[in-house]
Amino acid sequence: YEDVRKRCNEIDYPVIEEYDFRNDRRNADLNIDLKPATTIRPYQEKSLSKMFGNGRARSGIIVLPCGAGKTLVGITAACTIKKSIICLCNSTVSVMQWKQQFLQWSTIKEEQIAIFTSDTKVRFQGEAGLVISTFTMVANTRKRSHEAQQMLDFLEGREWGMMLLDEVHVMPAMMFRNVVARIAAHSKLGLTATLVREDNKIDDLNFLIGPKLYEANWMDLANKGHIATVQCAEVWCEMTPEFYKAYLEEQTRKKLLIYVMNPNKFRACEYLIRFHTARGDKIIVFVDNVFALVTYANTLNMPYIFGDTPQRERMAILKKFQNDPQSNTVFLSKVGDTSIDLPEATCLIQVSSHYGSRRQEAQRLGRILRAKRRVDEGFNAFFYSLVSKDTHEM
Repeated sequence: YEDVRKRCNEIDYPVIEEYDFRNDRRNADLNIDLKPATTIRPYQEKSLSKMFGNGRARSGIIVLPCGAGKTLVGITAACTIKKSIICLCNSTVSVMQWKQQFLQWSTIKEEQIAIFTSDTKVRFQGEAGLVISTFTMVANTRKRSHEAQQMLDFLEGREWGMMLLDEVHVMPAMMFRNVVARIAAHSKLGLTATLVREDNKIDDLNFLIGPKLYEANWMDLANKGHIATVQCAEVWCEMTPEFYKAYLEEQTRKKLLIYVMNPNKFRACEYLIRFHTARGDKIIVFVDNVFALVTYANTLNMPYIFGDTPQRERMAILKKFQNDPQSNTVFLSKVGDTSIDLPEATCLIQVSSHYGSRRQEAQRLGRILRAKRRVDEGFNAFFYSLVSKDTHEM
């Protein structure tokens, strides 16, 4: 089937998948609606009208900047179809955030929601429900525990009204392609902030999921106050003589560590944190190199999250950052690039990145685009990229 769709795409006859959900008598209805207090913005409504234009659900991708309410678009689509939904994200943190958002914006009951992660494998009660999981849990082809295999058989052994794919630009990797093939969903909705990838696999999305249905204009949304206006700056940090000498002599991968650990870069980072804390901003510092991340955070006595941070500790750090006025800064590795929802953040400092792929920068920029609780005129969010001069970072 995938080959047929790919060939149709190549000869400019793209296959459009539509689901006549109102006349589907075979699959049980899901009792879900938006709560009366939930309102959707005009551009969210417009994006959904592209999906449900003719009374059917058309499969495809909706592109909205981070902070513009992609999650609510997905939830509204689920409330329109009213059939069983499978929602896939790219981390366990985002699974819990999607669950919380579904409970916040819609009338779905907690027992109708199933969570499928490495820690939790809970089924929903009744004939119809919502399953939230990660791409990796479903795509994993290695031997599984009995419990996980049972859950997967449950997912594969039934029809789904809609497959919701969060941060869909990570999807074309080969391990995720079989997710679309293995799970029988009548319609697929991909949500993303950017359709940029450093490889050429983005075209695969057109036939794996469907065409781009709608893309919002960042500038329009910023002008109307739906997302923040952002001031971006690249900060050039001189290398200290000792570090530059070591950098020139080093031939191994340590070279990277030397320019990330440049003392002048550390001072710039410390200054920006102090400056923005005094302004009352909430600050995220991104450091991709784990050694540098831990060193920076410990030296400044700040909390940090990376791949090995236990789930419970992650949630505690994020909760404190969101709710505690004294907790103004959090250090993140690449795990924070996608799906960690920190609507309070207004300032982002990038200390090191993996040669800054465009997708990564777009994702990070999105962390500070939420226009929540901002009243000041002009630039109300800040993005700094710290670069060591005369090194590979330039």
